[in-house]
Amino acid sequence: MKKSTKPEFVLVVDDALDTLEVIKRNLSAKGFPVETASSVPEALKVLDSRKVDLVITDLKMPGESGLDLVRHIRQNLKNTQVIMITGYPTINGAVEAVKIGAEEYLPKPFTDEELFAAVGRALEKLRSEKLLQRSPRDTTPIHGIVGESEGMKKIFSQINKAASTQATVLITGESGAGKELVARAIHYNSQRASAPFVPVNCGAIPENLLESELFGHVKGAFTGANEARAGFFQTADLGTIFLDEISETSISMQTKLLRVLEENEIYMVGLSRPQKVDVRILASTNKNLDELVKKGRFREDLFFRLNVISIEIPPLRERQNDVLLLANHFSNKFANDLGKPVIRFSENALQALKKHHWPGNVRELKNLIHQLMVMADNENIDAPDLPALMRFSAARETGINRTLAEVEAEYIQKVLAAVNQNKTKAAQILGIDRKTLREKIARNKTKPST
Repeated sequence: MKKSTKPEFVLVVDDALDTLEVIKRNLSAKGFPVETASSVPEALKVLDSRKVDLVITDLKMPGESGLDLVRHIRQNLKNTQVIMITGYPTINGAVEAVKIGAEEYLPKPFTDEELFAAVGRALEKLRSEKLLQRSPRDTTPIHGIVGESEGMKKIFSQINKAASTQATVLITGESGAGKELVARAIHYNSQRASAPFVPVNCGAIPENLLESELFGHVKGAFTGANEARAGFFQTADLGTIFLDEISETSISMQTKLLRVLEENEIYMVGLSRPQKVDVRILASTNKNLDELVKKGRFREDLFFRLNVISIEIPPLRERQNDVLLLANHFSNKFANDLGKPVIRFSENALQALKKHHWPGNVRELKNLIHQLMVMADNENIDAPDLPALMRFSAARETGINRTLAEVEAEYIQKVLAAVNQNKTKAAQILGIDRKTLREKIARNKTKPST
């Protein structure tokens, strides 16, 4: 049973003292602060005196019943979950309890494991609802980045340490995870914050133009060079250059970048005289540079020079708590941008968001919220409003009786949908080049149905 940093407060209500004692002992052993009450009036005194996160109440008690207590909680309190327990379980009783607002219905006798499971489900729902109810200031980004998972807390600490030095930093992570945001956070919290931050997508610039784009060129250096032009390194002088997807550079370009790191100087194309630059280099990749080094596709000495400080961004699927926080953040952002109400998710929609694999990471989630904000009929989002790939389908074959090609084709379509059909981003996520992706898409389209 997953607990938050600060344990939730639990109130147990039952006229059977032995039941109160057993539940209190078990939950206290798990670290929860617990108070007990033997009647509804006693329970109301506790609810009036402090914030209670979870109420576990018996159904049948002398005087007012557990159903009366549930009705009171639902009409007077926010963010309080309820578990109903009873020694006289009936279908009608369960239906009535759930109808008026109990999250769980637990018949006596129940095991410790059944109690812990019910408590875990109720508190997980509570945490989800709290995340989606936060105001914009509650989701104010730290260093421009939204996240409160343990993985992101580690990233924030690494950003602070990297910002206090002038060392090179290698930022790794899947496509869409936020590598450029981390690079910007390092720059704008460093001593170079007042100087330029220059991002360069190495994979998006043709190899024959990359040297000129990075280091500049003089007039007449090559056909079409009608005038001298400074490169990204000169633009970033006294600031920071961010070499995104540095793994896409050739061995020849890697050699030139190594010289910049070692000598703090560049050679403009067409000029034999070096030019000094004062630029901090941050680099990123979504590939395993260790493996590329072993295959001879990336210079080992450059890898060591770049990897002085290493920051690995966890994929969104490993940051479940951040999914709802980010959804709320983007909902507030696009609501302000578009002049629309903030969207709200049903419990089924929330569960779908949390269970989704997010191959496109934060970028995919941002695109989804933008799409929902523009296309949804109203601000209340339920599971059917989400893309088909996020919803359960009984007709969809998910067993083992499928070929590898069929599984591959389905996954490619999921990735393409996640990145709004952007083939460049999809190819990066899949770890293949655009040509291979195009071939696979064409092959899947022409494959005869069986």
